[in-house]
Amino acid sequence: MYSLSLSPLLILFFIALILSGLSGLIMLSNHVPLGFVRVHIGINALPPLVAILAFFRASGKEIVGPWHLDSLAWFLACFILSVGLIIQRFSVHYLLGDRSYRKYFTLYTIITGAASMTWLSDDLRLFIVCWGITLFMLTLLIGLNRGWKVRNVAGALSGCLFGVSWLSLLLIIVWLSHVTGTWKLSEVLTNRNLAQLGSMEKTVLNLLLILAVMIPAAQWPFQRWLIESVAAPTPVSAIMHAGLVNAGGIILTRFSPLFDGGVAQIVLLILSTISVLIGTGISMVQVDYKRQLVGSTIAQMGFMLVQCALGAYLAAIIHLVLHGLFKATLFLQSGSAVHPYEGFGSVNKKPSYLSTMFGWVLGLLAGIAYWVMASGNGYGLVNALILGWSLSFSWTQLVAFGKGRIERLAGVALLGGSALVYFMIHHLFYKWLHSTVVDQSVQLPLSVVIFVGCLLILGSLISVLARRFPSSIAFAILYLWLVKLGEGQSKAMEVHPNYLKHYLLREVITHERNVNIT
Repeated sequence: MYSLSLSPLLILFFIALILSGLSGLIMLSNHVPLGFVRVHIGINALPPLVAILAFFRASGKEIVGPWHLDSLAWFLACFILSVGLIIQRFSVHYLLGDRSYRKYFTLYTIITGAASMTWLSDDLRLFIVCWGITLFMLTLLIGLNRGWKVRNVAGALSGCLFGVSWLSLLLIIVWLSHVTGTWKLSEVLTNRNLAQLGSMEKTVLNLLLILAVMIPAAQWPFQRWLIESVAAPTPVSAIMHAGLVNAGGIILTRFSPLFDGGVAQIVLLILSTISVLIGTGISMVQVDYKRQLVGSTIAQMGFMLVQCALGAYLAAIIHLVLHGLFKATLFLQSGSAVHPYEGFGSVNKKPSYLSTMFGWVLGLLAGIAYWVMASGNGYGLVNALILGWSLSFSWTQLVAFGKGRIERLAGVALLGGSALVYFMIHHLFYKWLHSTVVDQSVQLPLSVVIFVGCLLILGSLISVLARRFPSSIAFAILYLWLVKLGEGQSKAMEVHPNYLKHYLLREVITHERNVNIT
């Protein structure tokens, strides 16, 4: 049987995870030299290697004890552990000198190990425990420096919201287990067991599921924890994209038989669309580079949840993986991204009316063409609206804002190349994951489609008008509102952090002692 050939890989994978965890615990000891961190990095390279081998050996859906060993699970484990390995390697020099240097590596190891076990779990009890450990460790990472008030506030806020998300998911799991009489995810989500749920029960469970996924994804109105988390070191912001902030798409994909239409999907679609607009606005008005990335993450995670609301789960998985790799890279490069801010609506950033209108026409034509090919259903119409809006927005950013002919031609080439690469990657991912990730086209009411379309069109109009009339009162109000939305809480502000005072005091005392000895 095939399961007999895959089980040794599962055992080898857990041996590698255990060795990685023990190595992280050894790092906590002050008696162990800091040079051991390189050995630790080498040990951490073992789990992703085993995971990628198991991924290429996996075929279809296979249950081995409490583990769900399909290609999606192994792919996510490989993705999470690989990103974690890269971030730990980056942190060797970046975090050197931090008083919590050893703790960072231990927490990184536990987070990536627990997150990978979460998506490999078929037992719902193991699933919720592993996911709870992941969220708890992320909370510890955000608030690790207890001497800094900003980090304390960020950690407390994140912990409270993560607790609400985890309890919502726990309630769903207990409810489903009580109704179906089993703890196995693969059995709970069968049509026979789901048929035992009433329509009202299913609606409540789906609304709880929305709450559980929107908080880690930092969607409106729960985006505050991610905005506050910019106070954490850059590798902490990067590790969030290893199956943590983008976990909503994974959870909805796993629970897709339960989340199969109705009021809940309309709610998720509307809230996610609002988050796309808010996140985009925050990223456009913020001067701080990390806050720009945070705003972009809010928007991108909103788009991922829009894909889930439309039943395009494979597209959501592709999106969260590519976004995770891309955004983690940007965070790790944030230290070299300091550049003068030219301002929103700067003179050098005004595109011509002709190029802007061409982008709108191009987006409109692409949307109409997609809708016609999608047989004109509600699902296809919303996808067409999003495609048209994304294309027009990308054209404006890459081409219309170009300062010269060469820069605009480069923007056209980049846009076309990006589309080509995306379709190639989509084809490759479909080949790997189509047997375990099933898309479910959703027929949405026409009123919802019109509402979502109006939101996207309104966002585009506001963006264009704001750039054309940067001195208007309406622009000033919108600008200041978005700036305030993207800033931290006032109680989290600390002009003279206490931990810096203690550090400076210690340095002064040491200097005086050296002078006296001399």
